[in-house]
Amino acid sequence: MTKTMNLSQRRYDLDWLRVFAIVLLLYFHVGMFFTSWEWHVKNYESSRVVDCILAFLHQWRMPLLLFISGAGTVFASSRRNKKQFAVERQKKLLIPLIFSIFVIVPPQIYIERIANFSSYWQFYPTVFEFVPYPLGGSFSWHHMWFVLYLFVYSILAIPFIWYLRSYRSSGFLTKIEYYFSRKWGVLSYLIPIIVTQIILRPFFPEETHSLYNDWAYFVFNLAFFLAGIVVASSDRLWDILVQYRRFHLSLGIASLVLMEFLMLAPWRELQPHLFFSLEKLWDINEIFISWTWVVALIGYGRKYLNRNHPWLRHLNEAIYPFYILHQTVIILFAYPMINWQIGVGFKFLVLSTVSLFGSVAIYLVFVRPFNFMRILFGMKKKPRRSLLREKEVVPA
Repeated sequence: MTKTMNLSQRRYDLDWLRVFAIVLLLYFHVGMFFTSWEWHVKNYESSRVVDCILAFLHQWRMPLLLFISGAGTVFASSRRNKKQFAVERQKKLLIPLIFSIFVIVPPQIYIERIANFSSYWQFYPTVFEFVPYPLGGSFSWHHMWFVLYLFVYSILAIPFIWYLRSYRSSGFLTKIEYYFSRKWGVLSYLIPIIVTQIILRPFFPEETHSLYNDWAYFVFNLAFFLAGIVVASSDRLWDILVQYRRFHLSLGIASLVLMEFLMLAPWRELQPHLFFSLEKLWDINEIFISWTWVVALIGYGRKYLNRNHPWLRHLNEAIYPFYILHQTVIILFAYPMINWQIGVGFKFLVLSTVSLFGSVAIYLVFVRPFNFMRILFGMKKKPRRSLLREKEVVPA
C-alpha cells in the first residue's frame, strides 16, 4: 500500500485540468445555443455537427470536474480537521451558491421569459416568490447545480475521507491497488456505475439537476467524486492511471466512434433487424465514454501537466468565478444574436469570443479587486501587501 505521502504538495496537473474543463464548459454552453436540444435561448438555426460534438463532450466534462473535485477535497482536508473542513466547504460552495441564486442566475431566467415582462425590475420580485423553476417560477440554481451537488458530496464524504487518511484504510487501499493494477482493473469500476444506472434510470430518466428527484444522475456523478477521493489517497493509483493511459484512451476513442455511429445511424430502420436494443447500447456506451475519457485525461495530465507556470496561479484563482459568471454572460450576449443572418460557425466564434472576454472582464473589474466580492465568489481574501513582501523576502 502506497498512501499519498505529501498531501500538502500542490498538484499542478489537477489545476491545469480544472482550468481546461471549465474553459471547455464555456464553449460547450455556447454550443448549446446552436443544438437541436432544449436550452435557455436558441439560435434560429441549429447544427447537426454541433449536436455530434456536444453529445460526446457532455459525457465526460462534468465527470472530469467531479473526479478532480473529489481529489481536491482530499488535499484540502489534509490541512484541516472535520469541523474546519465543513466550514471551509460552506464558505467556498454554499455562499457562492446562495449569491448566484439571487444575483447571477435571475438574468438567465429573465431572458427566457422576456416577453412576459416590461423590464427586468418587474421580473426580479418573482424570484422571491420561491416558486421552483421550471414550474412557472423564477427560483433556480441553473448551472450552479454543480456547486450544490459538490457541497452535498463533500459533506457526505467526510467520514470516508478521514477513514482513508487513517491507518485503518491500509488493507482497503492495498486491495484496491492490487486489483486496479491489472490491465482491466480500472475499467471494472464501470460495473457498479452501470448497475446503479440500471436500477435508478427507469425511475429517474432525466437529468433534472434538482437534487430531490435526480437520483440517477446524482449517484452517477457521486461515483466519479468518490473515485477522485480514492485515487488521491494513493500514489500507486496515480501511477496506475499513468501506466494505462494509452489503453484507456484507445477504448475511449472506440466508444466515441460507436457513439457517433449511433447518432448518425437510422435507428428505426435498424432496430427490427437486431436482437439487442440500440437505446440500451447507447446508454451503456455513454457511461463507458464517461469513465474511459476521465481516467485517460487524468493519466495524461499526471504524466505531462504536473508542472508550474507563472500564469497558473492567476488562472487557478480566476477559474471558479469564471464558472459562476460564464453562463449568464453567454445568455445575455446570445439573446440579441438569435436572428442574426450569419453562418453557425461565424456566430459561434463571435459569441464564444465575446463571452470569454466578457466573463474575464467582469472578474477583473468587479470581483478580483474587492474582498467582499471575492467572498461571494468563493475566493480567499486578498493577502496584505506586507505579507506578500515578507513571502518574497523569505526563501522557500
